[in-house]
Amino acid sequence: MKADNITVSVVGLGYVGLPVAVAFGKVRRTIGFDINKTRIAQLKAGHDHTNEVKPADLKAANIHFTSEIADLKAANFHIIAVPTPVDKANQPDLSLVLRASETVGRALKPGDMVVYESTVYPGATEEKCAPVLEKASGLKCGTDFKIGYSPERINPGDKAHSFTEIIKIVSGQDAEALERAASVYGSVLKAGVHRAPSIKVAEAAKVIENTQRDINIALMNELALIFDRLDIDTSAVLEAAGTKWNFLKFKPGLVGGHCIGVDPYYLTHKAETVGYIPQVILAGRRINDSMGKFIAQRTIKEMIRAGHNINGCTVTVLGLTFKENCPDLRNSKVVDIIRELEDYGVNLQVCDPIADPADAAYEYGITLTPLDKLKPASAVVLAVAHQDFSKLAVEALLKLMNETPVLIDVKSVFNAASLSKNGITVWRL
Repeated sequence: MKADNITVSVVGLGYVGLPVAVAFGKVRRTIGFDINKTRIAQLKAGHDHTNEVKPADLKAANIHFTSEIADLKAANFHIIAVPTPVDKANQPDLSLVLRASETVGRALKPGDMVVYESTVYPGATEEKCAPVLEKASGLKCGTDFKIGYSPERINPGDKAHSFTEIIKIVSGQDAEALERAASVYGSVLKAGVHRAPSIKVAEAAKVIENTQRDINIALMNELALIFDRLDIDTSAVLEAAGTKWNFLKFKPGLVGGHCIGVDPYYLTHKAETVGYIPQVILAGRRINDSMGKFIAQRTIKEMIRAGHNINGCTVTVLGLTFKENCPDLRNSKVVDIIRELEDYGVNLQVCDPIADPADAAYEYGITLTPLDKLKPASAVVLAVAHQDFSKLAVEALLKLMNETPVLIDVKSVFNAASLSKNGITVWRL
């Protein structure tokens, strides 16, 4: 089937699915499906609360937004882009992608194709998702319909590396499915496609992309832990080392979100099922998952050194989302800092002008305070380098603090020497 004869459906209209739907909607009729009726209503009204798609681009796309399964029957190329998180034991949770498979299966027709963009472990598309499609549709995979896998590469908040500007990995269960996926995606991608030789290769490529970043950041975090004990400024060390041409310029920090902090567990899970216990990957995960607690403990230590009475004092945390200039709160490791500080008995103020206050209250039970309503605190933890925070002048920072102020600059945003001259004790990761 030629790309010109394709009607695309995108199931799951979050950070990944909506940009995909908009890209296709600009060149052909597209169906945007989500079970969240509030989300559908917002998109119909031209509003994207994730800020990934501009109102003008949303308006320019020919998308039929719907929560009705019957509407999916009008499409013949279905893209599933729902979240695949991990559970409390860090085991893959495929419930959403399997539920989406059942939904699409109920609308499948002979000749259709289903492509998954959700992160899964190698083998999951064919071994877990395809049987659900078959059961729900009564059709035979490979005969009546085809499947493929094309891992998402959306980077929330990154306007430079948008969906159409990134090379897309595509795969299919056979040569015909591969070429159909390449043709359809290639019709909207400026950067082009890379044809993976199998679905498993494409699935594996996805999980190692973020696993590689996770391990590199874990190394920087471990170096930060070491240099902290040696009383050496990690940022200064990295700046010096970065002058070598082949030094990889990663930085220490909190590793949260729905990708880097999650995807490695999909690979380690699959590895364990075939009898291999990963060493480096899991060690990196342990280091990165421990950083929130370490930052909180280091905050308390600096406050004590500055002469503050910890019990009952006030600490302000700037930022709650998992990354800068992005409203996504999923798997935010700032929460680990907050919970540890709460255990020390401090009073907390949390400010994030980008996050949705209702989401913060629902997800974490945290009340957000506007920047101009913050009371002076004994310590300020700059946890997320939102633009609203990083552009604060020294005078504005001082207004957020009591006497003998302490600033915990997790992302090394500010000039420590300049702040120290103004009487601020600065610690940075």
